[in-house]
Amino acid sequence: MGDPRYESFMGLGPKRIPHWEHCSNPDAETYLTDIDYYAHPRRCRLKLRELYPQLGLPVPATDDPKPRPEEQTDRSKGRWGDAYRSHWQQEEAGRRFETREEMLRFSPLEQGDFTGWNVVVDGDFRSEDTIYERYRKNYPEEWGDKAPEGSPAMVGFYNTMFMWPLLVFGYEHFLSICLEPEFDRIMEEFAEINRRVFRAFARLPVNFVLCHDDIVLSSGPVCSPKWMHKYIFPRYEEFWTLLKQAGKEVIFMVDGCVDAFVDDVMACGARGIISEPFTDYKAIAKRYENCFIAGEGDNRVLMRNDPTEIRAMVESMVETGRMSGGYMMCIGNHIPFNVPPEAVKTYLDLSAELAYR
Repeated sequence: MGDPRYESFMGLGPKRIPHWEHCSNPDAETYLTDIDYYAHPRRCRLKLRELYPQLGLPVPATDDPKPRPEEQTDRSKGRWGDAYRSHWQQEEAGRRFETREEMLRFSPLEQGDFTGWNVVVDGDFRSEDTIYERYRKNYPEEWGDKAPEGSPAMVGFYNTMFMWPLLVFGYEHFLSICLEPEFDRIMEEFAEINRRVFRAFARLPVNFVLCHDDIVLSSGPVCSPKWMHKYIFPRYEEFWTLLKQAGKEVIFMVDGCVDAFVDDVMACGARGIISEPFTDYKAIAKRYENCFIAGEGDNRVLMRNDPTEIRAMVESMVETGRMSGGYMMCIGNHIPFNVPPEAVKTYLDLSAELAYR
């Protein structure tokens, strides 16, 4: 029997529909395992892996206790999972440049090293080899330059293209300069950085590359189709062609409602899309035979903690899963710390009961 995640990425329709979940809910972990997450984080995760392996959460190296949220002193940046943020990217980016002219003069290539910039993927991007060595150490040495056949081995990159200016300049500043003539040079320099990234990825022993770009909001596109076809989609096609020529498949990850750009993303070479429940997954499944899709589950349903409503959601997800051999169960807008633990258990148990083809 093959790996169900690999089979789903490739649209091969494993009988049991696997999960791809984004989860940061310590109270749910305690509830599911009956082991206090904060007192025994390693024991809790080991038990969780035994009971609910579909969550795929990493296991801490030690069982050292974690401070509880109410014991943490700096709460100014908002909570994520078991802790409060130490920074907020958009706040930092908004202070990074003093004037509009300074932003338009900025050279991503001259900067090169974004260590400490809090652009999600910080680090030194000045050479392909530096990038390659940084990522190669995450995979077994014995794999050489090729992942095992049938393995879901993956590498991911957060700043596929759109996120670079958004994170460097800040959301509002990015939108204030993105129509200026000088922006052409800035985006071409970001593209050159990413050529190094994706050439390095083409050499890695992986079968899949997860490319993230939040090109839409929950209401739809941030920028116009014309702008996207000038600055974004041609680069996707270039980078993803390079990866596909190296035998890698591309999974595209995007927050929001991506309906307006699904055809563009797929035309650029993606194997499929993982997004949020604002997207129409049944429409994608009908249009693209057995493409990979995930993210249809909605945490707003879980928040209401109504077992009947959660069952209806799971049944609808399974219906989509039977339309596409690439479907995976996924609460696309995350299972954050404030989702009722009982609702998480209901969702997981109903999925175990119903999520099969």
